[in-house]
Amino acid sequence: MSGHEQFAEDLALYALAALEGQERVALEQHLAGCAACRLELEQLRGDGALLALSTMGPKPPARARHRLLDAVAREPRTVTPTLAERTSKDGAQSFSTKYSEPRRSWWGILGWAAAVAVLVFAASLWKENAGLKQDVRNFRGLIGQQNLQLDAAQKFVDTITNPEGQHFTLVSGKTPPQPQGKAFYLKNRRSLVFLASNMPALPRDKAYELWLIPLKGAPIPAGVFKPDANGSATLTNPPLPAGTEAKAFAITVENESGAETPTMPIMMIGAGE
Repeated sequence: MSGHEQFAEDLALYALAALEGQERVALEQHLAGCAACRLELEQLRGDGALLALSTMGPKPPARARHRLLDAVAREPRTVTPTLAERTSKDGAQSFSTKYSEPRRSWWGILGWAAAVAVLVFAASLWKENAGLKQDVRNFRGLIGQQNLQLDAAQKFVDTITNPEGQHFTLVSGKTPPQPQGKAFYLKNRRSLVFLASNMPALPRDKAYELWLIPLKGAPIPAGVFKPDANGSATLTNPPLPAGTEAKAFAITVENESGAETPTMPIMMIGAGE
């Protein structure tokens, strides 16, 4: 067996940091002058690194695991006896059986590799399980959000179409395009939908405020809104007192944070139809 082939068997153990004693010293001396063995060692170390990194990233190529385990499997499995020549003081020669130092048990190496494989597999399962749990939480949140949106849409439609609801039309001026608002109100459900169109633009620090004018008492704030570039706006389900009978709805111009009492003049007002 050539020197290169002799040391090639120890490369897998050396890559796993499992080669010790004189064998390690001899291999390191051989590596200093053998480029082919150095290249093989780097490939084995790279294969081992891919297995370790599999717990933090994509699955390594199957060839990496096979190369590492094949290299370990090539290690000698037995203890080899040799004959040692001895010479006595009187010049007589005799031979005795000498056993070379046994190599590290391949069961120990494979046991180490199996332990690494189990840890890698367990970490992979843990990571996959954690990802699945996060996906479930995300889906639940998405479903909950969609349910809320569905409930809001259903309430919007019910408020507009319910025959028990009150309808109020608010207008301003007679020259087209005429600013207009339409309020749909269900007092028993405290549901209000207000749709506005052709509303004039306002300064940045101003906003329109909608007011519920009850049969008795002071006007009740019913929401602040700003129209879009087309003069349209929608206001839905502001907080209102339960069971309040509405006589009319009105609109004023207020600071964008809103007001507790209307600021005169009233820009638009409409009684129930």
